[in-house]
Amino acid sequence: MTFNNLYMISVTQALQLVAEQTEFFPIEEVDLLQSTGRILAQPVLADRDFPPFDRATMDGIAIGSRAFGQDVRQFRITDVQAAGHPQKQLTNRGNCIEIMTGAMLPIGADVVIRYEDLTITDGIAYVNLNEVTPYQNVHLQGTDKKSRELLVPAGIKITPAIIAIMASVGMAVVPVYRLPRVAVCSTGDELVAVTEQPLAHQIRQSNSYMLLAGLAQEGIIADKYHLPDEPAAMAQQMAVMIDDYDVLLFSGAVSKGKFDYLPQVLQQLGMQTIFHSIAQKPGKPLLFGKVENKALVFGFPGNPVSTWVCFQLYFKAWLYQSLGIQVPVVKAALSRGVNFKPALTHHVLVRLINKEGRLLAEPVDTSTSGDMVNLMQAEGFLSLPAEETSFAEGTVFDVHLFKP
Repeated sequence: MTFNNLYMISVTQALQLVAEQTEFFPIEEVDLLQSTGRILAQPVLADRDFPPFDRATMDGIAIGSRAFGQDVRQFRITDVQAAGHPQKQLTNRGNCIEIMTGAMLPIGADVVIRYEDLTITDGIAYVNLNEVTPYQNVHLQGTDKKSRELLVPAGIKITPAIIAIMASVGMAVVPVYRLPRVAVCSTGDELVAVTEQPLAHQIRQSNSYMLLAGLAQEGIIADKYHLPDEPAAMAQQMAVMIDDYDVLLFSGAVSKGKFDYLPQVLQQLGMQTIFHSIAQKPGKPLLFGKVENKALVFGFPGNPVSTWVCFQLYFKAWLYQSLGIQVPVVKAALSRGVNFKPALTHHVLVRLINKEGRLLAEPVDTSTSGDMVNLMQAEGFLSLPAEETSFAEGTVFDVHLFKP
């Protein structure tokens, strides 16, 4: 294990060190309706042909194309083929069977003619077309997938469309990768509960709720803790958490203030610091460490924008790599030029605009890294490299999306 905790490292180095801590979680089974948003652990195969029979794609009548080719244009309706009913048979070329969308194509028929192309009088269907083709308005058996063919590969996030596919093959339970057990810890005596009225020197907890909501978007229901600015009390609570969780997410108490006890307490509890300073803005004093064979630690700076950007960039990189999927990004062009002089990677909050078919990233102006109100306007962020100071309008960057 390589540690770089003595100096400020680059964003690229930090992401590499985070990737080195990738874990692989075991497979568990969940109910079908509980699998949305989870990562599919095994491929889904067709249990029979898709579709399983030749079926009508329109409401109308079923006829034989040979009869139409022999200039038959009127057909006596002898039966109805409803969806979900056993297959019927057309025995006379001068007859037809009314058929509903999704129903089995009757034996002896190979064309469905829409009601819109018919005139029906006294049980006779008159066809108002000059030509038809075999299997017109018919979805042929097995044209989507054959039995035992792959429907959904493993390793992708389950969507409502995938839920429908799994339901169609009878998967009442779904194999997915277990999600990490996560604890979210706010720190600081200045913080009070959401339900409390803060005094003049206090504020309500908010970062922890933001992190809990971000985790919930990934399907992770985390536990919430609050740690006081007192080393012994912090150590007592954290000793239990280190044993009970895969990941600990902290917000605050990681910088160089007199009451920022978190790094030293974690080290006393056996955490090895992997890095504690990144050449970036916001989020320079990000703490990342590992308690051997126990919890992984992300210590985010306490300002809301710093916490959120670091959660999105580093924790989600670790989570998605552990689950075997890619962090969602899109490419967008800067809507206006940006200048940034310090030799740091600058993470810029942006909103996305589609202008004449081109995706633009419009920077969201934030007064400080504690600007929660403008954070609400952002849909993601892009990272401006530390090697440059001026970034022209129209320059294309990857945008890390906040939504899962």
